[in-house]
Parts: sequence; C-alpha cells; structure tokens
Amino acid sequence: MLLTACSETNNNDYIFIGESEHWEAEYTYNGKEKWGEKDGQTTVSYEDHFRFVLTYKGPLKELSSLQKIEYSYETNSGQGSGTEEFTEPPSSGIFSSSGGSKGGAKVEQDEVINVHVKWDDLEESFELHNNSQ
Repeated sequence: MLLTACSETNNNDYIFIGESEHWEAEYTYNGKEKWGEKDGQTTVSYEDHFRFVLTYKGPLKELSSLQKIEYSYETNSGQGSGTEEFTEPPSSGIFSSSGGSKGGAKVEQDEVINVHVKWDDLEESFELHNNSQ
C-alpha cells in the first residue's frame, strides 16, 4: 500500500502603510505557510520575509542638521528597530531594514503595526494598516 501526504502552501503577502506629520512608512510582508502531514499528524511551518521603509515627507534640507534618528516598529509577531548617527547631513530621507525567519509567528492581515520615530529632539508615533485587504 502506498500512502501519499497531501500538502498545501498558502502565501500571505501584505503591504501595511501609514503616515504622521513628518514621516510615512511601508511594511511589506511576504509569508509562506506550508501545511502537511507527518506520522498521521497535521503539520504547519512558516517562512517569511519583510521590508520596512521609513521616508521623510519634507525636503531633505530640513534634515541637514540631523545628528541621530531612531525608529522602531512592532507587529504581533515581533519588533524591529534602527538607529543611525550622522556627522554630515544625510544623503537621503529614506531609512529601511529587512529580514526574515523560519518557524516564527506570522503577521496577520488585519493587525496594526505601531511605528515610533525619534529624530534629534522630535518624536512621532503612528500606525500602519494593511493596504492589501
């Protein structure tokens, strides 16, 4: 007797966007959910990749005195952050980070991603919502 295991792959591709007075951000999530069967038990595994892009909405010259920027974002499945210090004016108003994981928790399509940005003595917080729904 030959037994075959059925497997199914679900792709979860979402784009979360949002903005504040000075910043806008986009969090792109590409997740793969693999369902299968092993030893009579249903199995599931996750693999994902993300990219977070933070963009200053004003003219770059407004950042000419910028000495330090710190940003963070938080999903239900994890968080990320970045810090950059400048000895010269930044050449771009775009800051980004990316990554991925295997076996971790997945980002849900209806979740809200919280973003916090601190640059020099200023701070703003805002939310990202799924634009793919």
